[in-house]
Amino acid sequence: MNSRDLSAEGLRIGIGFPNAVMLVMGGIVGVGVFVNPAVVARSLSSPQLVLAAWALGGVIALLGAFVYAELAARYPSTGGEYVYLREAYGPLAGFLFGWTTLLVVQAGGMAAVAIIFARNIQVLFGPGVSEHLIVALTLGCLAGLNCAGLKTGDGAQALLGALKVAAIAAVITAGLFLAPSVPSPPKMLSEGGTGGALKAFGAAMIPVVFSYGGWQTANYVAGEIRDPARNLARALLVGVILVITIYLLINIACLRALGLSALSATLTPTSEVLQRAVGPAGARLAAAAIALSAIGYLSQSMLTGPRVYFAMARDGLFFQSIARITQGSRVPSAAIILQAVWTGLLAMSGAYERILSYVIAMNFLFFALSAAALFVVRRRAGKGREASGGGYAAVFHPWTTGLFIAASLSIVGCSFWAYPVDSLIGYGIMALGLPAYFYWRAKGRASASAKA
Repeated sequence: MNSRDLSAEGLRIGIGFPNAVMLVMGGIVGVGVFVNPAVVARSLSSPQLVLAAWALGGVIALLGAFVYAELAARYPSTGGEYVYLREAYGPLAGFLFGWTTLLVVQAGGMAAVAIIFARNIQVLFGPGVSEHLIVALTLGCLAGLNCAGLKTGDGAQALLGALKVAAIAAVITAGLFLAPSVPSPPKMLSEGGTGGALKAFGAAMIPVVFSYGGWQTANYVAGEIRDPARNLARALLVGVILVITIYLLINIACLRALGLSALSATLTPTSEVLQRAVGPAGARLAAAAIALSAIGYLSQSMLTGPRVYFAMARDGLFFQSIARITQGSRVPSAAIILQAVWTGLLAMSGAYERILSYVIAMNFLFFALSAAALFVVRRRAGKGREASGGGYAAVFHPWTTGLFIAASLSIVGCSFWAYPVDSLIGYGIMALGLPAYFYWRAKGRASASAKA
């Protein structure tokens, strides 16, 4: 194998621009798009406010994509945010990000989606196979595909991602053109003045930003993308813009087919839309669409998440076995297996249901810190390298970067306002990473001293 085919970490380089776009979209679009239109509608009093919330969430994601595109151009290394935080603030910040990614963010989200996938498979094919067996087989198969090599894992992810987009397009078409239109008069919400309205809008933004989360995970595999300074930066922008379009269209479709009151009352909005469009078969079609979306998300997460733990282990801040690369496939197989096993354990135990409520407050804190890292690295690089050495430069920095930081911190504040206990528990889990960090740091120093 030519050395030019390998990254600095020894991983195979093989992801091109089209698949990088699918990675970005696959990290964002999970199963929330099939449920959260109803969750958001419950908090808001008009279709215009519903669409405004989804548009605002898209703007926040796009501002983040501007920032992360430049960070990817400056640090085209495996690990994404772990690398940016490590380089800007030191190894502790990077470690705490990786710690919470493994224990809470990545595995918790994957466990929830795996359960949703299993339940929709049972809707399609009957309850003959247990939910836990479906989860175990699914995670095992995805781990096997990714351990087989980057080409296999990336190819599976791109195919499943394309099928997921097609399924969502079918729901949009049904709502916009096949289902009869239903008017949406404004709802009467409980009185509370301006403060109550702002709190309602802030609460509505939690599921919105949760639905837009995940665009940053494509940065985890930057070291395996061809010409990441160009391809990953473009893929982030194109992917996020396409998802904004999809999310707005699916909400317009739901509002048109159901009306605001029915949308806010249902637990299964896309199933309702498809049933109104094509009749009783709509429930099974919705289950198929959700299952496709779920397996596409799981495939993307199994490809991207393990690269963070791999990067931590390479720095001596995690089990050294996780840093090993399988010789034939040139992938971090141990990290992939760790992701599958921990996700499976959370899914089987049901602990993911509580973990998911911790995610937003923690995720957006790291978004804000990563965006602030751009100010740090630009200052270190000097004025002559503001365009990141010939790579991508964030659009209208520092204004867009500052807006993204402010938006991220506002969402953290909304999380504490709406869910104070869960948010505090999330930060408590993060704090538990401190003794783990100092343990691995001391172990690494002792190992270095012994070698010397």
